[in-house]
Amino acid sequence: MYFVGCSGWFYWHWRGKFYPENLQQSKWFQHYVKYFNTVELNSPFYHWPKQSTAKSWYRQAPENFVYTLKVNDTITHMKKFKGTARLVKEFYKLADELKEKMGCFLFQLPPSLKFSENKLKEILNQLEPEKKNVVEFRHVSWFKKEVYDEFKSNGIIFCIVSYPHLPEDLVKTADDIYIRLHGKKSRYASNYSKEELEQWSQKIQKSKAKNVWAYFNNDFNAHAVNNSLYLKKLLS
Repeated sequence: MYFVGCSGWFYWHWRGKFYPENLQQSKWFQHYVKYFNTVELNSPFYHWPKQSTAKSWYRQAPENFVYTLKVNDTITHMKKFKGTARLVKEFYKLADELKEKMGCFLFQLPPSLKFSENKLKEILNQLEPEKKNVVEFRHVSWFKKEVYDEFKSNGIIFCIVSYPHLPEDLVKTADDIYIRLHGKKSRYASNYSKEELEQWSQKIQKSKAKNVWAYFNNDFNAHAVNNSLYLKKLLS
């Protein structure tokens, strides 16, 4: 199954480009879900959500809509998985409220974090295999066979990225694949051409993944919306 959407849905600069000018802000999410079956929520990365907040996410989403949660930066950026086992378990509890509308947990690590065997073990030891765990690295030292093999052994999804100065290889370490498209030339601002999206579509279909999760994070000028809709069309 294909889950294609945007990294976040609440952007003021999408008014007039995706959200109609006269549409109340309180109705933006309901507009978003008419076009997409998933969203990657960035807000939990900045503010640890309450269980009651997750319940409200569940209520406002239609049937067959699925959320991916970007894990709080206390775990990934401040502590960098150092002694965070309890925090990871606590964050996982949000899935209890989202039930069948829970997709993946995205652990995005900072560009400063370089590969080490100890850090790799530290990460893998804290992730529960029954969850859909995705790990996104921003340092090129992690893009290698040793890491891919460990991810395969543990059923962890290695995040495929379109990001300046990082490989765009379609790496498959689990049944599902997960792709984040940030803008290859300019982070969060580049618009993907039809030719580029057609190439991504071909790579995705060749992967024979059980589920494909693809999120566009190039929110500038609502490129994420237009690119997501075109990729959805190509895959349908």
